[in-house]
Amino acid sequence: MATAKLLLSLLLLVQLAATAYSIGVNYGTLADNLPPPAKVADFIKTQTNIDAVKLFDANPDIIKAFANTNISLTITVPNGEIPSLKNLQTARRWITDHVKPFYPASKIKYIALGNEVLHWGDDALKSSLVPAMETFHSALAQEGIKDIKVSTPHSLGIMLSSEPPSTGRFRPEVIPILTQMLKFCTQTKSPFMVNPYPYFGWSPEKENYALFRPNQDVHDTVTGKFYTNMFDGLMDAVYSAAKAIGFGDVDLIAAETGWPSACEFPVCSVQNAVDYNGNLIKHVQSGKGTPLMPNRKFETYIFALFNENQKPGPSAEKNWGLFKPDMTPVYNAGVMRNQQGGATPGPTMQIPTQPSTPAGPTTPAGPTTPAAPKKGKKGKPAKQPKPSKPATPATPTAGGNNNGGKKWCVAKPAASNQALQSNIDYVCGTGVDCKSIQPGSACFDNDIRARASYLMNAYYQANGRHDFNCDFSGSGQITTTDPSRGLCKYNA
Repeated sequence: MATAKLLLSLLLLVQLAATAYSIGVNYGTLADNLPPPAKVADFIKTQTNIDAVKLFDANPDIIKAFANTNISLTITVPNGEIPSLKNLQTARRWITDHVKPFYPASKIKYIALGNEVLHWGDDALKSSLVPAMETFHSALAQEGIKDIKVSTPHSLGIMLSSEPPSTGRFRPEVIPILTQMLKFCTQTKSPFMVNPYPYFGWSPEKENYALFRPNQDVHDTVTGKFYTNMFDGLMDAVYSAAKAIGFGDVDLIAAETGWPSACEFPVCSVQNAVDYNGNLIKHVQSGKGTPLMPNRKFETYIFALFNENQKPGPSAEKNWGLFKPDMTPVYNAGVMRNQQGGATPGPTMQIPTQPSTPAGPTTPAGPTTPAAPKKGKKGKPAKQPKPSKPATPATPTAGGNNNGGKKWCVAKPAASNQALQSNIDYVCGTGVDCKSIQPGSACFDNDIRARASYLMNAYYQANGRHDFNCDFSGSGQITTTDPSRGLCKYNA
């Protein structure tokens, strides 16, 4: 009997060791030097502990490549196709075209309808989201598919507050939609997907807290709970917000999170990426859960699988990957089968200590209002530039502060037309609705400075309202005077 118990214990230890560092990853494709999907799938299956892959589209070559690998897939319906999926026949046709040719050989687990729709979508798209999810769920059932769940990822821009975690609440304007969505998730046993990025909340004072390093902990005085890391704080804030509207039992998934290994500023470094991703993997797989959700093991998807050389914007955009395009690790985050002992730095990378001039604005953001992904080539989502500490924040302009502390971002008077057009192109590429500056719209103006200012402010407001969100390579400045004119109202 003792021998049998010993053997059983050893078998359990072996099984735990084999699965200790399993993790999901986001597989982006905005690069011209990536290996073929078949090689990627074989590499993930045979060389890593990655057991789940999330795609930003429904690329048939990639879906097919993961056939018979037992790696679960999340595929994504483009934002623009969501309204049409309220129609049952259209939804069934989408499933016939994009799911049934590969299922069940390819283990499609989730279908995401869009990405961060409530952050960037217009009113029509937002109002279509839950009806489309409901119809798509019915369409799957009618096609005889019972084990694929329907969801949609959210940026934490849906949050009104997240600190302390127990006071986390959704923004009032999205509560009606989220109430219906959470009801749908509960009824269909589908997860509620969020994209928690402690990187958005980085500051020198919070660096250790953001990176899972030893720190003084954060005390939630409402619950008496102590937080050792920002990831737990963000997840508990979402939990608190869902619970506040009656859905505290919904399953949560961290659909995107990560840390870049290089950019113009020291916040992006190999060591920081090692500390965040390596400790994150250990933490979520431990089953410890969070202070408000103890003993929970969250499905978590690191952004991203590869460094992607065709992403626009600052260099951080190109350096989120766990792997280089030749499939060698950028650093050891603990995902390789022969590296289960934990995270250690890979080869040292040279990180500039002084910022170079970025192609677009640098974009740190607070944890309550992280930015949405921008659209890449051929409509594939690329990642929004993540925060990086600027050398010099934008200079505030003079003006009274009679607006309750509100601030706006506008173009500097001396900014060149070329710089302003670059800002317009950049902001529109991030997913900001640029129809407002088109001819016939309320904020159209023949003056490029006026058009650029409106979009620069929209970007600034959506990305945390920090002064450095308005840098725009030195062409933006903060004002406390409302720049709204006539029917063109600037958000604040």
